[in-house]
Amino acid sequence: MRKDMKIFIGFENRSRIILSVFLLSGFCVTAAAQQNPPTEEEQAKQLEEFILKEVDRYETTLNLEDWQVFYTDSVLHHDYNALQDELKGLRDSKVSNLDLYTQAQDKWAEQMYQAFRKFLNDDQWAKYLKQGAERDRKARERRKEKMAKAAAKLREND
Repeated sequence: MRKDMKIFIGFENRSRIILSVFLLSGFCVTAAAQQNPPTEEEQAKQLEEFILKEVDRYETTLNLEDWQVFYTDSVLHHDYNALQDELKGLRDSKVSNLDLYTQAQDKWAEQMYQAFRKFLNDDQWAKYLKQGAERDRKARERRKEKMAKAAAKLREND
């Protein structure tokens, strides 16, 4: 594969990550600032379309068998809907601390990561990690460590 193609593919994965974070955030931050935020039905439809595209992408890129497609679909539907519910709860509680939204997203991303490990074979797992899952997990770990250090610093100052 040409080097310029690798750069493009990396950009595409980053774009998908950015898109997924935007969609999955439930428009929690921007909806409050907009005059006409999307309705719950529109959000549900967008989430469903996103999940179906992700399932298709995983099926193609990881060469999933039929039973793995079923599990992928189930995991994504359950975890993304649970994430949406958690974000909605935070939004309805008028939580303004963005770290709490990030923690919720990280929690459910880790759930999906762990679930995928259970049904992907070693070759598929390696491809999944190369698609950005490993980089995303390391980023989650860095955020978790940073938050733990900040909390420890706050306790010291008390």
